[in-house]
This record gives sequence, structure tokens and C-alpha cells, in this order.
Amino acid sequence: LETGSAVTMRRWLDTVDAVLQVWYPGEEGGNGIADVLFGDYNPGGKLPITFPKSTGHCPLYYNYRPTGRRYDYVDNRGKLELFPFGFGLSYTTFAYSDLELSTKKIRPGEGVKISFRLKNTGDYRGDEVVQLYIHDLVASVSQPVKVLRRFQRLSLKPGEAKTVTFELGPEDFTILDRNLKPVIEPGEFEILIGSSSADIHLKERLEILAP
Repeated sequence: LETGSAVTMRRWLDTVDAVLQVWYPGEEGGNGIADVLFGDYNPGGKLPITFPKSTGHCPLYYNYRPTGRRYDYVDNRGKLELFPFGFGLSYTTFAYSDLELSTKKIRPGEGVKISFRLKNTGDYRGDEVVQLYIHDLVASVSQPVKVLRRFQRLSLKPGEAKTVTFELGPEDFTILDRNLKPVIEPGEFEILIGSSSADIHLKERLEILAP
């Protein structure tokens, strides 16, 4: 697909073996596409937008705010998006494990270090873009169901594993209150590690204590 935005594919998606999103690749686009199709290059890119199932679902964002409906319906897992924000395939597979937080309780103004293991479990060398999201479980104002805070692209040989480390600071937990003033509120957050906004592989809770 050579497009500059998301497109709907419901009418024909089931009739093809794969979809290669190349955006506007320029003069060398044909060579790059051929390299991917013939296996000379293993793709590892991720979508910077969400592809909806139909135009009636537009606009559709990964970090939408919840409504008064039940959370199961708010999250709409796989119901509205065709391909979620951060999604992308390659010719290999990866396994996520061993999520650890340097501490599970912090005070406003403090940070936390997050680490986990990523392993290439397939037969080909490949790149994976690991993504860290946070979910504010309780806030004084409505917050998005998840917000991307960190990401990193890693290249791994077959069977190779690496430890990935992220650090979150006070600014990552700051929200705007009802008076539009920046504030860090006490409460619980979920730390989510995934390969896309919809494919979360690891989860841990972090508590921000009262000052």
C-alpha cells in the first residue's frame, strides 16, 4: 500500500496473503519493497497511527478517553481497529519476559527504572520496537486508557536475548487537573510493555504515594 494515511481494507483484506504498508517510499521504493518480499530484508516497522475497520470509526486513536460504558466496551479490543497503533509484523517472533520495577512505590517527584527481557524466538534476525505505555487507574479527571511513554528498536539474532531498560521521571506521571494545572496525583498506575498498543505482553503496578 502506498498511502499517506490509514485506509479501510475490509472488502479485500481476506483475499490477500499479506499487506505491506510502504507509505510514500520515493524513487528507491521498488527496490526496498522487492527486498522485503523476497526475504532479503526483514521488516520491523510499526504503525504510527491506527487503521480502523471502517470509515465510520474515524477518528480512532489508541489513547482515547474512557466513557461511562463498561471497560470491556470502552477498550473495544479488536472491535474497532483493523490494525492498532504500534502494530507491525516481521519474519521472526519475539518473547517478552521478566518485567521488573526498581521500586513499586514512589513519591511525587521521584522516578522509576523498568527492565525486562526480549528474546528472538524465530529463525531469522529481526528488529522489534518495544513499547512502554502507562495507564492511570484513578485520577481526578478523565485520562486516556493508555499513553505511550517510551519505545526502543532492537535488533536480535535468532535465539539472542537482551535486557531492555527504560526510566520514567516525574513528567511522565504529570496530568492537567480540572483547573488545567500540572499535577502529580497519588494513586496507582499500570506499567504496560507491548509490541503494539493492543498487544500488551507484560504488566506491573506502580503506586505513587501521597506527599
